[in-house]
Amino acid sequence: MRQLKLIWDFKGPDAQKTAAHHLIHLDEYVKENKVESLATGTEQINENHFIAFLALEELFMPAVRDALKPHRGQLWQPSN
Repeated sequence: MRQLKLIWDFKGPDAQKTAAHHLIHLDEYVKENKVESLATGTEQINENHFIAFLALEELFMPAVRDALKPHRGQLWQPSN
């Protein structure tokens, strides 16, 4: 089973705060909907671009994608 990383992009001077706030909602969603996530978190792409992400098994992706509308996705590599 492939592991995927769903990504929400945030850009601009408040990107870091916005990504951190979005992560709170991702963690709430995971808990409330009993999603078997591999990881959640934020990452800095550059000084004005941050992401919030949710990593999960491909099996769970369609329901999460439809509910949360990520901006993009990629294969999850735990060393990321």
